[in-house]
Amino acid sequence: MRITSEIFVAQLVRRLFAAGGFAAVMRRGADAAGAIFVVARSRDGGITLFGPAVQSLADDDGSRRFMAEQAADEAALDARFVREARFDPDFWVVEIETDSPESFIDVVEA
Repeated sequence: MRITSEIFVAQLVRRLFAAGGFAAVMRRGADAAGAIFVVARSRDGGITLFGPAVQSLADDDGSRRFMAEQAADEAALDARFVREARFDPDFWVVEIETDSPESFIDVVEA
């Protein structure tokens, strides 16, 4: 059984702060099962967007896995979230500042 989106986001934010990083919930989605997107900002200004991994790459152990997506700048992020809102308006967006997002989320390669 997978933990709720609300609990996952809360623990992600707490873990970042405990490690000396920063995190902010930019969009709150459905408490139980909203998709979660993580925008990772590095200290050098780079942006990486992590979205939910496709089902074929996710194990059936209940954990959340993420895949990197193209996001060149703020406009690309905004466009991605507009498309997502048309498909599923119950998604979350969490921004984190860290040079190693893989330390906080489970990232899989496509």
